[in-house]
Parts: sequence; C-alpha cells; structure tokens
Amino acid sequence: MINSVRNTVLSILNKNNYGYISPSDFNLFAKQAQLDIFDDYFYSYNYQIQKENARQSGTGYADIKRSYEEVIEFFSETKYLTHNANNTFFLPAQLYTGDDYYLINKVLGYETTVATGTITTVSATQLIDVNATFKSIGVQVGDIVFNILPTSPTYATVTNVVNDTTLDLSTGIFDGLVNLGAAYVIFKPKQNELEKVTQGKITMLNNSTLTAPNRLFPAYTQEGSILTTHPSTLSEGIMCQYIRYPKDPKWTYITLTNGEPMFDSSQADFQDFELAVDDQVGLVNKILQYAGMSIREVAAVQFGKTEETTNDQQEK
Repeated sequence: MINSVRNTVLSILNKNNYGYISPSDFNLFAKQAQLDIFDDYFYSYNYQIQKENARQSGTGYADIKRSYEEVIEFFSETKYLTHNANNTFFLPAQLYTGDDYYLINKVLGYETTVATGTITTVSATQLIDVNATFKSIGVQVGDIVFNILPTSPTYATVTNVVNDTTLDLSTGIFDGLVNLGAAYVIFKPKQNELEKVTQGKITMLNNSTLTAPNRLFPAYTQEGSILTTHPSTLSEGIMCQYIRYPKDPKWTYITLTNGEPMFDSSQADFQDFELAVDDQVGLVNKILQYAGMSIREVAAVQFGKTEETTNDQQEK
C-alpha cells in the first residue's frame, strides 16, 4: 500500500507543479500520518459507542463499532514481561518486547507456583534437577516452566513427567552451557488478571489484612517504565496484553542510473503501512498536508485538508 500512497501523492503534487518530496521526507510524513490515523481510531471508536448508546448505529454490515474493534485488535499483542528485580517488570518497549505500547489492556499472573530450583544437568529439551521431586509434588503435563536466568522471558510447557528429577519440555530453554545452574520456576497454567491500582491507593490496600492483594486477587501499579506486582511473591511469569503502536512505515528503493528512485520492497528495512486498506485515502490527504507545508505551498495543504474534512463528514 505504501507505494500506491506515494505514487498518488507525487501525482497530485506533480500535476499541479507543487514540487517534489524526497523518499526520506515521504517516510517522515508517512510515519506522522499513520500515527494520526491510528490515534483517531480510538476517538472514532468512542464516537461509535456514543451513537450505539443513543440507538443511532446499525447492525450487520452497518456495525461500524465492530469494524473499529477489529482494526484496533490488529495491534493487540500478548507477551511475557521482562523481569527487572524482585516483583518489578519492564513495561512493553522496543528493547524488551520489540514494540512500544499504546495502552495496557490487561496483566495476567499465574495463581499457583508448583516448584522452584536450579538445574543440575544441561539438556536440550529437558529440565533435570537431581534435588527435585517433580512427581511427588504434583508437576503435570501442561505446567509452565520458566528459565529465570535470561533477562528476557524464556518459557516452555511440560510435555512429560519422566520421573522425580526429569521433565520433558516443549522447547529447549536450558540447552546451553551458560544455563548450567540456572534457576527455574514451575507454575500451574491457570492465570488471574491483576487489577490496576493507583500509587495513592496501593499503600492503603497493603496495610489492611482484608484488602491486601494476594495471588487469588492480585494487583499492579505503574511508575515510569516499571510495573510492580502485588503481592511481592508474584515475581515471575507476568503476561501482558496491550495495544502496540504501528511500526514506522518505510518506502525503500533502488537508485537507477539516471538517479530516479525505484520502489523495492525486498530491502531488509522495508515496512508497509499497518493500517486498513480503506485508510489509504486518509493517508494521502494527511501526507499532502505535510508535504504542502514542507514545500510552502498553501494550495496543497488546503486540498489535503478539504479532502480529509469531506471524507470525515461522509463517514459520520
């Protein structure tokens, strides 16, 4: 879609002799335009909810709210959070999860810890601990095993309980010499959702035996880029479902002998727009406005703004 958007923008600019925008400038404008439309999804979704409450929305193919839900859920991610220290975790970010979060929808934690320990033998797809009693304490197929040595979450599922000291795993998370003596924790697969609590409220809750968070009714707080779980025993295996920002679009090219760039989607850093196809018109209009400001051409800005306004009015 990104090449089609760029060709349309250049065609409009060249037809009216407004000027030319370079690939680098286009990529900057494309990033900003995509963020604008992405942010508008949530305001439009809220507007459709208001219309639904006022009994002014339709059903079936006319259910616009549902279409916004599907578009937003395209950006939904569910990943384990990287452990920081004690009962704190890093919130989703490029460094830890490969993407930045727009909003946290829910946080999940395992209710029951079955076993903890350190491995005594390195094995490709097994957990071996000669000091363990896996069968005796009730470790079962389907339980979740975490290697808590790495900075990023490494986990596997128990596929077979061989004996008291050996478990077969779905993935080799202890398969390197660096993992000799690595600590592990085993959870039952049942998860509970953590309730978000403000910093001003958590102290009061923790000071009461009746309201203090526990593993059955856990909670979490946020401070900067850190998420803190309550109770403090929730120190591993925290999963987060969140809405991420779209990836930055990048129109990539190869340069011909005459210097004219030609689109090349095979480049390693190529990234198409992540928006729905019907947002192509909105992308063109927004990029035209940014391009018009760049080349100091008011007519291009006004054209893009007029088209955008008309399109918004038709959608409502």
